[in-house]
Amino acid sequence: MNSVFRSPLARELEQFVAYQRTLGYSYGRSIHTLRSFDRYLVAHAPSKVRLPLEDLLRGWLARPNPRKPVSVAMDLATLRQFFRYRCRFADGGFVPGREWAPQTVCSNFVPHVFSYDQIRALLEEAGRLRCDRRARPVIRLLILILYCTGLRFGEATRLTMKDVNLRNRVFHVRDSKGRTRWVPFRADLGRELQKYQRQRNRTGATSPEAPFLLRPDGHALTVRGASGIVRGMLRRLGFKPTVGRRGPRPYDLRHAFAVHRLTAWHRAGVNVHNRLPWLSAYMGHQDILGTEVYLHATSELLELASHRLRTQFYRAELP
Repeated sequence: MNSVFRSPLARELEQFVAYQRTLGYSYGRSIHTLRSFDRYLVAHAPSKVRLPLEDLLRGWLARPNPRKPVSVAMDLATLRQFFRYRCRFADGGFVPGREWAPQTVCSNFVPHVFSYDQIRALLEEAGRLRCDRRARPVIRLLILILYCTGLRFGEATRLTMKDVNLRNRVFHVRDSKGRTRWVPFRADLGRELQKYQRQRNRTGATSPEAPFLLRPDGHALTVRGASGIVRGMLRRLGFKPTVGRRGPRPYDLRHAFAVHRLTAWHRAGVNVHNRLPWLSAYMGHQDILGTEVYLHATSELLELASHRLRTQFYRAELP
């Protein structure tokens, strides 16, 4: 494994990551936390002689960048795992307590629900991408897939040729969050997929195992690359500040899908409570509790629900 650590604890950090991966954990996101701590050690403790780990860890947790309490708690959880592992062979090892970070497991973050006009603006912006004109069709299609089906970024980028059934209009989403499911899509999205596939087949990568969404260089579109492009689009459109993590996120397209589906059901006058299990299964959740995270009250949704409630009471009062 290529070394990604440079601090006096580099070897121990590498051994810990290797150990976690032997247990079957991908350990992808947590490694960014470890690298951040490693960089802090390089800047504040270049030598392993008299390494004040407790003070250094407290300083790293308290570093003055705008971070939410829940993020600090999650960072500490990763470092607690590392220090618990280190106690097996290091003299004077210690494990930081949970009280070192804010005692919270909840976030007050409210996702952004894109409006229909904002979705249209994103699609138009995809046609003006500056990075590479050849990337325009695949980014536009990615946004359509995310918004029209509510797939997660990783689920969309992992789709292979055999996972996209254009005849039956269904995606086969494999092993996502421990679950595999079929995700049907509408005919209008099917036409967009067919248009993209005709262009894509010119690359010659038509094997059933080949990635469906390809970068201009012929490699698979990645979550990091795709989300970075969409984030840049949000900044150029003015939906998101030019710097920082505030504002809409690319992942909020999944939230918009759920809210807009709920809104459409209210408009159609269907029994929303009976349909929620359908939405839960479609989005790949084990139960409705997982889906509730995505259901946010918008002004339009509240107005529709209020009108429906008034209508029902009016009918009940009629003789």
